[in-house]
Amino acid sequence: MSATTATTRESRLAWLDALRGFAALCVVFDHGSTLLLLPARSFLYQWFNLGQYGVFVFFLVSGYIVPASLERKGSIRGFWISRAFRLYPMFLLVLVLAGVLHIAGYATVANASRHPAAAGLGWLFMMQNVTAGVNVPVTVWTLSYEMVFYLLLAGLYAWGVHRRSGWYATAFAVAAVALGGILPMALFGSWSRYGGSNQVPLNATVDVLLLAGLGLAVAVRSWPAKAGATLAALVGLVLVMVNQTYPFPWSGSVILALMFTGTVIYRAEQGQISRLAATAITLGVLALTTFAGIWHGAQQHEDHNWQVQWATSILFAGVTFGIGLALRRARVPAWCAWLGMISYSVYLLHPLVFDAYRDIPALHHKHTMPNQVLFFAGLLAVIIGLSALTYYCVEKPMQRLGRRVAARFPYPATETVSAESVSVPASGAPAGGPAAAARSASSNTVVAGGSGGSP
Repeated sequence: MSATTATTRESRLAWLDALRGFAALCVVFDHGSTLLLLPARSFLYQWFNLGQYGVFVFFLVSGYIVPASLERKGSIRGFWISRAFRLYPMFLLVLVLAGVLHIAGYATVANASRHPAAAGLGWLFMMQNVTAGVNVPVTVWTLSYEMVFYLLLAGLYAWGVHRRSGWYATAFAVAAVALGGILPMALFGSWSRYGGSNQVPLNATVDVLLLAGLGLAVAVRSWPAKAGATLAALVGLVLVMVNQTYPFPWSGSVILALMFTGTVIYRAEQGQISRLAATAITLGVLALTTFAGIWHGAQQHEDHNWQVQWATSILFAGVTFGIGLALRRARVPAWCAWLGMISYSVYLLHPLVFDAYRDIPALHHKHTMPNQVLFFAGLLAVIIGLSALTYYCVEKPMQRLGRRVAARFPYPATETVSAESVSVPASGAPAGGPAAAARSASSNTVVAGGSGGSP
């Protein structure tokens, strides 16, 4: 890829990076304000949950950009290689850091220290939140939903039906309303109720099924690859619907509805569906998912403030994404885009920094509000500094290595790309007729790319 092309694509993605960076700061405030700035938190959270809102923004971003990444690569193998090198190096580093800090007395790893085998098996495919595992640090529960979305995308892509995003977004939104109140939590067992040792068979079974499915999907072609991608997708779908550990029974349906809504917006942007249809689907999904949380939350006796927070989180996340989309051609300040680039590290590291602060008694006094603001700003500076370090020393080199590995292990040159994988320009049809469509399918060029919606 030429330097000009790369720069152009990065400028087109800067608005997504800005959204990621902003969402990461919202989650940081959510966790940090339990230690500092409590008066501000108490006032704000009467109406608005910044952490929940930030996570919803992340899921919309992920739904927009990850399918584009898959289609740009044009192969499931390349997609999974890039995902692995994008997510796992930092994830593994944070697990190690959490363990070291736990030994030193400055962090907690919950039951993972007592049941390391069960915890490790849950972390293997980042499915810990849907296998009754341990979320270490606490923020990694969202990665389980990201992983399920990737599994579904790969399965749909294998069958050439990945572009029917509006149907999937609507189906999950309807499921959130119709099934969200009756779906079980941790159907296959609960860590807290039965102990980690009982989770080993479940986690091992899930890992074996995913390993078999993904192994077939990336190692072979044709029907075995489709069967493997389908198996992995079905495992993820079942787990996210009936075996979530956190937060609510309807969360899996809501999150997948929001992610596929992000994909719908991407389809409209690429001219693959009409903007009117995309608008109607988006508004319908936002309305259904808002109603699902309010209705089922009331049935589970969540208080009025929680229902207000749920509604404002979803609706404001949609509005925020819409504003970002409307301003996508505007110049984005470099620091906003940069914060988005390091947002995955920010997302994973900040709980460890706050845990360390919490467990150092010398730092805890009855601080005045100005001093609390200064402490919070100092902790934020530490988080951003550490995140920049890990981005440049871990994330960026590993992403570069992932591209090299993917290039070394392409599918055979005879591989064909399904008709739905053909990139469509804004006019809605490949320019130049069938011959151009064939060339487009071969190169599978897509305007958008990037690292995905994970913070």
